[in-house]
Amino acid sequence: MTTGTPAPFTAADYEARMERAAQSAADAGLAGVLVAPGPDLVWLTGYSVPADTERLTLLVLAAGQEPTLVVPTLEAPDAAKAAGADAMTLRDWTDGTNPYDVTAPLLDVTGRFGVSDNAWAMHLLGLQKTLPDTSYVSLTEALPMLRGVKDAAELERLAAAGAAADATYEEIKKVAFAGREENDIARELADLLRKFGHSQVDFTVVGSGPNGANPHHEASDRVIRHGDMVVLDFGGLKHGYGSDTTRTVHVGEPTDEERRVHDIVREAQTAACDAVRPGIACQDVDRVARKVITDAGYGEYFIHRTGHGIGVTTHEPPYMIEGEEQELVPGMCFSVEPGIYLPGRFGVRVEDIVTVTEDGGRRLNATARDMAIVS
Repeated sequence: MTTGTPAPFTAADYEARMERAAQSAADAGLAGVLVAPGPDLVWLTGYSVPADTERLTLLVLAAGQEPTLVVPTLEAPDAAKAAGADAMTLRDWTDGTNPYDVTAPLLDVTGRFGVSDNAWAMHLLGLQKTLPDTSYVSLTEALPMLRGVKDAAELERLAAAGAAADATYEEIKKVAFAGREENDIARELADLLRKFGHSQVDFTVVGSGPNGANPHHEASDRVIRHGDMVVLDFGGLKHGYGSDTTRTVHVGEPTDEERRVHDIVREAQTAACDAVRPGIACQDVDRVARKVITDAGYGEYFIHRTGHGIGVTTHEPPYMIEGEEQELVPGMCFSVEPGIYLPGRFGVRVEDIVTVTEDGGRRLNATARDMAIVS
């Protein structure tokens, strides 16, 4: 397992990200980028503030213009301590004044701006009221690959998160499943993720028997029984970057059908991972996995996309789905997670995080993908 704590990102790292974002916006025909609290702000500046704050906090980026962070006065001291603070100017506003009057002079009064997806409607409407000739588009639509290509330091963190998730899986296989609630196994997964260095646990899916046929089942008080197939999907953040892996285990010996369905999913997942290389479209990864499952007669039971990007959040662009023509480039990281879900009976999913290399793809999860037998 990857060990040690990676070196922190520097002010120069954040400055380069902000410059790249501003230039990407200009290349896309935008006047700039407006970034509210959330993962984009953390990635661009190192500054973390609760996304549910009602006071306007907004990073303004535009080509040829110094990055500026508009913050409430009471938050300014903390913002000044952010790792990227030296690469931007702070403009604060006090309660009782209009924050949009502070923000307006930073914007092209007739410009079209990319806005981070989690910006408050109240704040966007406030800007529109102050600058009625401006217009806005979501960053996912305008700049979907803003965070999509990871550098070496980011890949190091993703690899460490993946290794921690792998260690979690190796440990959870050793515990008793039969006679215990799904909730019990989910709690143990969360504890193990933290044990192996996760600061945040985002999900611990434990879908036993018929619950495994629901891809977004989390965990319940259902008691796991001998003879159950159990889908385990878990992940979170380590060193600020995500893990996400799925393995499907069986309590006792599986039936021939259960083994066959698992083999089909594993083959689909392997084929899709092997297909990853620069220059192919995201939808091609989905097509490869889906063809294996469809050819085996289970196409109608593969009911979700094949994968999603991962980085400072566990779900982000790019998405491996039909219609997504974005080409793969080195440094992209995403899940490959086909599945088969038989309603009322059982489900199977196998998932790894894959990064695109110069000549192919590399998995960031290394645990065995064969069906594990647990007690």
